[in-house]
Amino acid sequence: MKWKSDKYFKWGTTAFLVIASSICLYYLIFHGVNVKKGLQLLNNIFMPVLMGLVTAYLLTPALNFVERRILVPLADTLKLKDTKKRSRILRGLGVLITAFLFFLIIYGIISMLLSQIIPSIQSIIYNFDNYINNFTTWLNEELLANNPEIKDYVLRMIDRYSTELEGWMNGVLLPSSSALIRTVSMSVISTLKQLWNFIIGFIISIYVLASKEKFAGQAKKIAYAIFERNTANTVIHNFRFTHQTFSGFVSGKILDSIIIGILCFIGTSIMQTPYAMLISLVIGVTNIIPFFGPFLGAIPTGILVFLVDLSNPLTCVYYLLFILFLQQVDGNLIGPKILGNSTGIAGFWVIFSITLFGGLFGILGMIVGVPIFAIIYAAVKSLVNSALRKKDLPEETEPYLKVGSIDEDGFHEYKPDTKRTIWQLLNKKTITANIKNKNEEPDDTDTNTNNDN
Repeated sequence: MKWKSDKYFKWGTTAFLVIASSICLYYLIFHGVNVKKGLQLLNNIFMPVLMGLVTAYLLTPALNFVERRILVPLADTLKLKDTKKRSRILRGLGVLITAFLFFLIIYGIISMLLSQIIPSIQSIIYNFDNYINNFTTWLNEELLANNPEIKDYVLRMIDRYSTELEGWMNGVLLPSSSALIRTVSMSVISTLKQLWNFIIGFIISIYVLASKEKFAGQAKKIAYAIFERNTANTVIHNFRFTHQTFSGFVSGKILDSIIIGILCFIGTSIMQTPYAMLISLVIGVTNIIPFFGPFLGAIPTGILVFLVDLSNPLTCVYYLLFILFLQQVDGNLIGPKILGNSTGIAGFWVIFSITLFGGLFGILGMIVGVPIFAIIYAAVKSLVNSALRKKDLPEETEPYLKVGSIDEDGFHEYKPDTKRTIWQLLNKKTITANIKNKNEEPDDTDTNTNNDN
Protein backbone atom coordinates (compact mmCIF):
# COMPACT_ATOMS: atom_id res chain seq x y z
CA MET A 1 0.00 0.00 0.00
CA LYS A 2 2.91 2.28 0.81
CA TRP A 3 4.54 1.44 -2.55
CA LYS A 4 1.37 2.40 -4.43
CA SER A 5 1.04 5.68 -2.51
CA ASP A 6 4.67 6.60 -3.28
CA LYS A 7 4.14 5.76 -6.94
CA TYR A 8 0.96 7.83 -7.16
CA PHE A 9 2.65 10.70 -5.37
CA LYS A 10 5.49 10.71 -7.92
CA TRP A 11 3.02 10.55 -10.79
CA GLY A 12 1.00 13.41 -9.33
CA THR A 13 4.14 15.52 -8.77
CA THR A 14 5.31 14.88 -12.33
CA ALA A 15 1.90 15.77 -13.78
CA PHE A 16 1.76 18.96 -11.72
CA LEU A 17 5.24 20.02 -12.85
CA VAL A 18 4.38 19.32 -16.49
CA ILE A 19 1.16 21.35 -16.31
CA ALA A 20 2.87 24.20 -14.44
CA SER A 21 5.71 24.27 -16.98
CA SER A 22 3.21 24.32 -19.86
CA ILE A 23 1.36 27.26 -18.30
CA CYS A 24 4.62 29.13 -17.75
CA LEU A 25 5.74 28.45 -21.34
CA TYR A 26 2.38 29.67 -22.69
CA TYR A 27 2.54 32.85 -20.61
CA LEU A 28 6.16 33.42 -21.64
CA ILE A 29 5.33 33.11 -25.35
CA PHE A 30 2.10 35.11 -25.49
CA HIS A 31 2.73 37.56 -22.63
CA GLY A 32 6.48 38.01 -22.91
CA VAL A 33 6.26 41.79 -22.51
CA ASN A 34 4.81 41.46 -19.01
CA VAL A 35 7.49 38.92 -18.12
CA LYS A 36 10.16 41.31 -19.34
CA LYS A 37 8.71 44.16 -17.28
CA GLY A 38 8.62 41.92 -14.23
CA LEU A 39 12.23 40.88 -14.71
CA GLN A 40 13.26 44.52 -15.13
CA LEU A 41 11.46 45.41 -11.91
CA LEU A 42 13.20 42.61 -10.03
CA ASN A 43 16.49 43.66 -11.58
CA ASN A 44 16.04 47.24 -10.37
CA ILE A 45 15.15 46.04 -6.87
CA PHE A 46 18.00 43.57 -6.49
CA MET A 47 20.62 45.58 -8.42
CA PRO A 48 22.53 46.67 -5.25
CA VAL A 49 22.65 43.06 -4.08
CA LEU A 50 23.83 41.85 -7.49
CA MET A 51 26.49 44.55 -7.64
CA GLY A 52 27.62 43.60 -4.14
CA LEU A 53 27.88 39.91 -5.02
CA VAL A 54 29.77 40.66 -8.25
CA THR A 55 32.13 43.05 -6.43
CA ALA A 56 32.77 40.49 -3.69
CA TYR A 57 33.42 37.80 -6.30
CA LEU A 58 35.93 40.01 -8.12
CA LEU A 59 37.67 41.03 -4.88
CA THR A 60 37.90 37.50 -3.47
CA PRO A 61 41.22 36.65 -5.23
CA ALA A 62 42.75 39.87 -3.87
CA LEU A 63 41.52 39.08 -0.35
CA ASN A 64 42.90 35.54 -0.54
CA PHE A 65 46.28 36.87 -1.75
CA VAL A 66 46.48 39.43 1.06
CA GLU A 67 45.60 36.87 3.72
CA ARG A 68 47.79 33.99 2.49
CA ARG A 69 50.85 35.94 1.38
CA ILE A 70 50.92 38.87 3.82
CA LEU A 71 48.76 38.55 6.93
CA VAL A 72 49.18 34.85 7.76
CA PRO A 73 53.02 34.92 7.44
CA LEU A 74 53.02 38.11 9.53
CA ALA A 75 50.90 36.45 12.22
CA ASP A 76 53.19 33.40 12.21
CA THR A 77 56.21 35.68 12.56
CA LEU A 78 54.58 37.37 15.56
CA LYS A 79 53.83 33.87 16.92
CA LEU A 80 50.10 34.47 17.31
CA LYS A 81 48.13 31.36 18.17
CA ASP A 82 45.80 29.99 15.50
CA THR A 83 42.47 30.71 17.18
CA LYS A 84 39.08 32.01 16.09
CA LYS A 85 40.00 35.45 17.40
CA ARG A 86 43.12 35.48 15.23
CA SER A 87 41.08 34.42 12.20
CA ARG A 88 38.56 37.21 12.78
CA ILE A 89 41.32 39.79 13.17
CA LEU A 90 43.12 38.63 10.02
CA ARG A 91 39.87 38.61 8.07
CA GLY A 92 39.01 42.12 9.21
CA LEU A 93 42.48 43.42 8.29
CA GLY A 94 42.33 41.59 4.96
CA VAL A 95 38.95 43.12 4.09
CA LEU A 96 40.18 46.60 5.03
CA ILE A 97 43.36 46.24 2.94
CA THR A 98 41.39 44.85 0.00
CA ALA A 99 38.86 47.70 0.19
CA PHE A 100 41.70 50.22 0.37
CA LEU A 101 43.37 48.72 -2.71
CA PHE A 102 40.02 48.72 -4.51
CA PHE A 103 39.46 52.42 -3.85
CA LEU A 104 43.09 53.13 -4.71
CA ILE A 105 42.60 51.53 -8.14
CA ILE A 106 39.38 53.50 -8.69
CA TYR A 107 41.13 56.71 -7.64
CA GLY A 108 44.00 55.97 -10.04
CA ILE A 109 41.61 55.35 -12.92
CA ILE A 110 39.65 58.54 -12.21
CA SER A 111 42.87 60.55 -11.87
CA MET A 112 44.13 59.20 -15.18
CA LEU A 113 40.83 60.05 -16.82
CA LEU A 114 40.86 63.58 -15.45
CA SER A 115 44.51 64.29 -16.14
CA GLN A 116 45.13 62.51 -19.45
CA ILE A 117 42.07 61.07 -21.14
CA ILE A 118 39.55 63.90 -20.77
CA PRO A 119 41.99 66.59 -22.05
CA SER A 120 42.76 64.34 -25.01
CA ILE A 121 39.05 63.96 -25.80
CA GLN A 122 38.53 67.70 -25.40
CA SER A 123 41.43 68.37 -27.75
CA ILE A 124 39.98 65.97 -30.33
CA ILE A 125 36.57 67.67 -30.14
CA TYR A 126 38.12 71.16 -30.31
CA ASN A 127 40.30 70.29 -33.32
CA PHE A 128 37.79 68.04 -35.07
CA ASP A 129 36.97 70.70 -37.69
CA ASN A 130 40.65 71.09 -38.48
CA TYR A 131 41.01 67.31 -38.83
CA ILE A 132 38.09 67.22 -41.27
CA ASN A 133 39.49 70.15 -43.26
CA ASN A 134 42.91 68.54 -43.39
CA PHE A 135 41.32 65.29 -44.52
CA THR A 136 39.34 67.09 -47.25
CA THR A 137 42.48 68.91 -48.43
CA TRP A 138 44.45 65.67 -48.50
CA LEU A 139 41.61 63.99 -50.36
CA ASN A 140 41.44 66.73 -53.00
CA GLU A 141 45.11 67.49 -53.53
CA GLU A 142 46.71 64.10 -53.20
CA LEU A 143 44.31 61.19 -53.49
CA LEU A 144 41.85 62.52 -56.09
CA ALA A 145 44.06 64.95 -57.96
CA ASN A 146 44.49 62.59 -60.89
CA ASN A 147 40.86 61.39 -60.90
CA PRO A 148 38.59 64.41 -61.52
CA GLU A 149 35.45 62.33 -62.06
CA ILE A 150 35.80 60.52 -58.75
CA LYS A 151 36.71 63.82 -57.11
CA ASP A 152 33.54 65.53 -58.31
CA TYR A 153 31.43 62.58 -57.20
CA VAL A 154 32.98 62.54 -53.72
CA LEU A 155 32.53 66.31 -53.33
CA ARG A 156 28.90 66.08 -54.40
CA MET A 157 28.28 63.31 -51.87
CA ILE A 158 29.95 65.36 -49.12
CA ASP A 159 27.87 68.43 -49.98
CA ARG A 160 24.70 66.37 -50.15
CA TYR A 161 25.11 64.67 -46.78
CA SER A 162 26.35 67.90 -45.18
CA THR A 163 23.12 69.58 -46.34
CA GLU A 164 21.04 66.68 -45.04
CA LEU A 165 22.87 66.78 -41.72
CA GLU A 166 22.29 70.52 -41.39
CA GLY A 167 18.61 70.07 -42.26
CA TRP A 168 18.26 67.31 -39.69
CA MET A 169 19.85 69.46 -37.01
CA ASN A 170 17.60 72.44 -37.82
CA GLY A 171 14.41 70.45 -38.39
CA VAL A 172 14.67 67.66 -35.84
CA LEU A 173 17.40 68.20 -33.28
CA LEU A 174 16.77 71.82 -32.33
CA PRO A 175 12.93 71.53 -32.09
CA SER A 176 13.35 68.51 -29.84
CA SER A 177 15.83 70.27 -27.56
CA SER A 178 13.40 70.03 -24.64
CA ALA A 179 13.23 66.27 -25.07
CA LEU A 180 17.02 66.20 -25.31
CA ILE A 181 17.33 68.16 -22.06
CA ARG A 182 14.86 65.79 -20.42
CA THR A 183 16.87 62.81 -21.67
CA VAL A 184 20.11 64.29 -20.35
CA SER A 185 18.44 64.96 -17.00
CA MET A 186 17.19 61.39 -16.82
CA SER A 187 20.69 60.19 -17.68
CA VAL A 188 22.13 62.23 -14.82
CA ILE A 189 19.50 60.84 -12.45
CA SER A 190 20.23 57.31 -13.68
CA THR A 191 23.96 57.86 -13.16
CA LEU A 192 23.38 59.08 -9.60
CA LYS A 193 21.13 56.07 -8.97
CA GLN A 194 23.79 53.70 -10.27
CA LEU A 195 26.33 55.42 -8.05
CA TRP A 196 24.04 54.92 -5.06
CA ASN A 197 23.57 51.26 -6.04
CA PHE A 198 27.35 50.90 -6.25
CA ILE A 199 27.82 52.33 -2.74
CA ILE A 200 25.16 50.00 -1.28
CA GLY A 201 26.62 47.12 -3.28
CA PHE A 202 30.11 47.81 -1.96
CA ILE A 203 28.82 47.74 1.62
CA ILE A 204 27.11 44.42 0.87
CA SER A 205 30.34 43.08 -0.64
CA ILE A 206 32.18 43.86 2.62
CA TYR A 207 29.76 41.64 4.54
CA VAL A 208 30.02 38.91 1.89
CA LEU A 209 33.84 38.98 1.97
CA ALA A 210 33.86 38.87 5.78
CA SER A 211 31.75 35.67 5.85
CA LYS A 212 32.41 34.08 2.45
CA GLU A 213 33.31 30.66 3.89
CA LYS A 214 30.12 30.62 5.96
CA PHE A 215 27.97 31.47 2.92
CA ALA A 216 29.70 28.74 0.91
CA GLY A 217 29.12 26.22 3.71
CA GLN A 218 25.44 27.15 3.93
CA ALA A 219 25.03 26.73 0.17
CA LYS A 220 26.61 23.24 0.34
CA LYS A 221 24.35 22.33 3.26
CA ILE A 222 21.29 23.32 1.23
CA ALA A 223 22.54 21.24 -1.72
CA TYR A 224 22.92 18.13 0.43
CA ALA A 225 19.51 18.76 2.01
CA ILE A 226 17.70 19.01 -1.33
CA PHE A 227 19.53 16.46 -3.50
CA GLU A 228 20.81 12.96 -2.98
CA ARG A 229 24.42 12.62 -1.92
CA ASN A 230 25.86 11.76 -5.35
CA THR A 231 23.76 14.43 -7.05
CA ALA A 232 24.84 17.03 -4.48
CA ASN A 233 28.48 16.05 -5.02
CA THR A 234 28.01 16.54 -8.76
CA VAL A 235 26.32 19.92 -8.26
CA ILE A 236 29.12 21.16 -5.99
CA HIS A 237 31.75 19.87 -8.41
CA ASN A 238 30.07 21.68 -11.30
CA PHE A 239 29.87 24.93 -9.32
CA ARG A 240 33.53 24.61 -8.41
CA PHE A 241 34.41 24.06 -12.08
CA THR A 242 32.31 27.10 -13.05
CA HIS A 243 34.08 29.21 -10.45
CA GLN A 244 37.53 28.10 -11.60
CA THR A 245 36.68 28.76 -15.25
CA PHE A 246 35.21 32.20 -14.61
CA SER A 247 37.77 33.39 -12.09
CA GLY A 248 40.71 32.06 -14.10
CA PHE A 249 39.53 33.59 -17.36
CA VAL A 250 38.26 36.95 -16.08
CA SER A 251 41.16 37.70 -13.72
CA GLY A 252 43.71 36.45 -16.25
CA LYS A 253 42.17 38.48 -19.07
CA ILE A 254 42.09 41.64 -16.96
CA LEU A 255 45.76 41.21 -16.02
CA ASP A 256 46.64 40.47 -19.64
CA SER A 257 44.81 43.61 -20.82
CA ILE A 258 46.56 45.79 -18.22
CA ILE A 259 49.95 44.51 -19.42
CA ILE A 260 49.00 45.13 -23.06
CA GLY A 261 47.81 48.65 -22.24
CA ILE A 262 51.09 49.46 -20.46
CA LEU A 263 53.18 48.03 -23.31
CA CYS A 264 51.07 49.97 -25.82
CA PHE A 265 51.63 53.21 -23.90
CA ILE A 266 55.38 52.62 -23.78
CA GLY A 267 55.54 51.81 -27.49
CA THR A 268 53.33 54.70 -28.64
CA SER A 269 55.25 57.12 -26.41
CA ILE A 270 58.53 56.03 -27.98
CA MET A 271 57.00 56.36 -31.47
CA GLN A 272 55.55 59.77 -30.46
CA THR A 273 52.09 58.72 -31.55
CA PRO A 274 49.46 61.40 -30.82
CA TYR A 275 47.16 60.80 -27.84
CA ALA A 276 49.25 57.88 -26.59
CA MET A 277 47.42 57.59 -23.26
CA LEU A 278 43.96 57.60 -24.82
CA ILE A 279 45.00 55.07 -27.49
CA SER A 280 46.59 52.78 -24.90
CA LEU A 281 43.44 52.90 -22.76
CA VAL A 282 41.27 51.93 -25.75
CA ILE A 283 43.63 49.10 -26.73
CA GLY A 284 43.78 47.78 -23.15
CA VAL A 285 40.01 47.87 -22.61
CA THR A 286 39.10 46.29 -25.95
CA ASN A 287 41.74 43.60 -25.42
CA ILE A 288 39.43 42.11 -22.75
CA ILE A 289 37.20 40.90 -25.61
CA PRO A 290 38.79 37.72 -27.03
CA PHE A 291 39.67 37.48 -30.72
CA PHE A 292 37.70 40.54 -31.91
CA GLY A 293 39.06 42.91 -29.25
CA PRO A 294 42.31 43.86 -31.04
CA PHE A 295 40.39 44.77 -34.19
CA LEU A 296 37.77 46.76 -32.26
CA GLY A 297 40.53 48.80 -30.65
CA ALA A 298 42.92 49.16 -33.58
CA ILE A 299 40.43 50.40 -36.21
CA PRO A 300 39.09 53.57 -34.47
CA THR A 301 42.47 54.48 -32.96
CA GLY A 302 44.13 53.98 -36.36
CA ILE A 303 41.59 56.33 -37.96
CA LEU A 304 42.27 58.88 -35.19
CA VAL A 305 46.03 58.73 -35.74
CA PHE A 306 45.50 59.08 -39.49
CA LEU A 307 43.27 62.16 -39.12
CA VAL A 308 45.56 63.85 -36.60
CA ASP A 309 48.76 63.39 -38.61
CA LEU A 310 47.65 63.60 -42.25
CA SER A 311 50.92 65.26 -43.23
CA ASN A 312 52.70 61.98 -42.50
CA PRO A 313 50.44 58.99 -43.27
CA LEU A 314 53.28 56.62 -42.40
CA THR A 315 52.62 57.42 -38.74
CA CYS A 316 49.33 55.51 -39.00
CA VAL A 317 51.04 52.66 -40.86
CA TYR A 318 53.76 52.36 -38.22
CA TYR A 319 51.11 52.48 -35.48
CA LEU A 320 49.03 49.69 -37.04
CA LEU A 321 52.15 47.58 -37.57
CA PHE A 322 53.06 48.09 -33.91
CA ILE A 323 49.56 47.07 -32.77
CA LEU A 324 49.75 43.98 -35.01
CA PHE A 325 53.12 43.06 -33.49
CA LEU A 326 51.80 43.71 -29.97
CA GLN A 327 48.76 41.49 -30.52
CA GLN A 328 50.95 38.72 -31.91
CA VAL A 329 53.12 38.92 -28.80
CA ASP A 330 49.99 38.82 -26.65
CA GLY A 331 48.40 35.92 -28.52
CA ASN A 332 51.52 33.75 -28.65
CA LEU A 333 53.49 34.71 -25.54
CA ILE A 334 51.76 36.81 -22.87
CA GLY A 335 48.21 35.42 -23.17
CA PRO A 336 49.12 31.69 -22.99
CA LYS A 337 51.44 32.33 -20.03
CA ILE A 338 48.71 34.11 -18.04
CA LEU A 339 45.54 32.37 -19.17
CA GLY A 340 46.98 28.94 -19.99
CA ASN A 341 44.15 26.62 -21.05
CA SER A 342 41.52 28.22 -18.81
CA THR A 343 38.67 27.63 -21.26
CA GLY A 344 39.69 24.33 -22.88
CA ILE A 345 37.81 24.98 -26.13
CA ALA A 346 39.10 25.25 -29.69
CA GLY A 347 39.46 28.48 -31.64
CA PHE A 348 36.32 27.84 -33.69
CA TRP A 349 34.18 27.59 -30.56
CA VAL A 350 35.79 30.78 -29.20
CA ILE A 351 34.67 32.69 -32.32
CA PHE A 352 31.25 31.00 -32.20
CA SER A 353 30.67 31.87 -28.53
CA ILE A 354 31.74 35.50 -29.01
CA THR A 355 29.44 35.86 -32.02
CA LEU A 356 26.49 34.20 -30.27
CA PHE A 357 26.65 35.90 -26.87
CA GLY A 358 27.75 39.20 -28.41
CA GLY A 359 24.60 39.20 -30.54
CA LEU A 360 22.45 38.36 -27.51
CA PHE A 361 23.98 40.57 -24.82
CA GLY A 362 26.25 43.06 -26.61
CA ILE A 363 29.72 43.93 -25.30
CA LEU A 364 29.15 42.16 -21.97
CA GLY A 365 28.21 39.00 -23.87
CA MET A 366 31.42 39.22 -25.91
CA ILE A 367 33.45 39.41 -22.69
CA VAL A 368 31.79 36.61 -20.71
CA GLY A 369 30.65 34.53 -23.70
CA VAL A 370 33.82 32.42 -23.84
CA PRO A 371 33.78 31.17 -20.22
CA ILE A 372 30.00 30.62 -20.37
CA PHE A 373 30.31 28.54 -23.51
CA ALA A 374 33.29 26.70 -22.00
CA ILE A 375 31.03 25.64 -19.11
CA ILE A 376 28.26 24.53 -21.52
CA TYR A 377 30.85 22.69 -23.61
CA ALA A 378 32.22 20.91 -20.55
CA ALA A 379 28.69 19.92 -19.43
CA VAL A 380 27.84 18.45 -22.84
CA LYS A 381 31.20 16.68 -22.94
CA SER A 382 30.58 15.19 -19.50
CA LEU A 383 27.14 13.88 -20.54
CA VAL A 384 28.51 12.39 -23.76
CA ASN A 385 31.41 10.71 -21.97
CA SER A 386 29.07 9.31 -19.33
CA ALA A 387 26.82 7.79 -22.02
CA LEU A 388 29.87 6.32 -23.81
CA ARG A 389 31.14 4.74 -20.59
CA LYS A 390 27.77 3.03 -20.07
CA LYS A 391 28.10 1.52 -23.57
CA ASP A 392 31.76 0.47 -23.00
CA LEU A 393 32.97 2.78 -25.76
CA PRO A 394 36.14 4.92 -25.64
CA GLU A 395 35.82 8.59 -24.68
CA GLU A 396 38.66 9.83 -26.90
CA THR A 397 37.83 11.30 -30.30
CA GLU A 398 40.73 9.64 -32.14
CA PRO A 399 39.13 6.18 -32.56
CA TYR A 400 36.04 7.74 -34.21
CA LEU A 401 37.88 9.69 -36.92
CA LYS A 402 37.77 6.95 -39.58
CA VAL A 403 35.10 4.68 -38.13
CA GLY A 404 32.53 3.26 -40.53
CA SER A 405 30.68 0.98 -38.15
CA ILE A 406 30.91 -0.51 -34.66
CA ASP A 407 29.81 -4.03 -33.76
CA GLU A 408 30.69 -6.72 -31.25
CA ASP A 409 34.09 -7.23 -32.89
CA GLY A 410 35.06 -3.57 -32.45
CA PHE A 411 35.63 -0.62 -34.76
CA HIS A 412 35.60 -1.03 -38.53
CA GLU A 413 37.16 1.56 -40.77
CA TYR A 414 35.08 3.09 -43.53
CA LYS A 415 36.17 2.01 -47.02
CA PRO A 416 34.49 3.65 -49.99
CA ASP A 417 33.22 1.45 -52.83
CA THR A 418 35.67 2.12 -55.66
CA LYS A 419 33.71 0.01 -58.16
CA ARG A 420 30.85 2.49 -58.27
CA THR A 421 31.03 6.17 -58.97
CA ILE A 422 28.98 8.74 -57.13
CA TRP A 423 27.01 9.40 -60.31
CA GLN A 424 26.12 5.72 -60.59
CA LEU A 425 25.03 5.57 -56.97
CA LEU A 426 22.85 8.65 -57.34
CA ASN A 427 21.34 7.56 -60.65
CA LYS A 428 21.03 3.84 -60.05
CA LYS A 429 17.33 3.73 -60.83
CA THR A 430 17.70 5.84 -63.99
CA ILE A 431 20.51 3.67 -65.35
CA THR A 432 18.58 0.46 -64.63
CA ALA A 433 15.50 1.82 -66.39
CA ASN A 434 17.55 2.84 -69.44
CA ILE A 435 19.11 -0.60 -69.72
CA LYS A 436 15.72 -2.26 -69.42
CA ASN A 437 14.23 -0.04 -72.15
CA LYS A 438 17.20 -0.73 -74.40
CA ASN A 439 16.76 -4.48 -74.07
CA GLU A 440 13.06 -4.21 -74.91
CA GLU A 441 13.62 -2.17 -78.12
CA PRO A 442 13.45 -4.26 -81.42
CA ASP A 443 16.65 -4.71 -83.40
CA ASP A 444 16.45 -2.72 -86.68
CA THR A 445 18.84 -5.13 -88.44
CA ASP A 446 16.71 -8.17 -87.71
CA THR A 447 13.56 -6.33 -88.84
CA ASN A 448 15.07 -5.32 -92.16
CA THR A 449 16.30 -8.89 -92.82
CA ASN A 450 12.86 -10.31 -92.21
CA ASN A 451 11.29 -7.78 -94.59
CA ASP A 452 13.77 -8.66 -97.35
CA ASN A 453 12.93 -12.30 -97.03
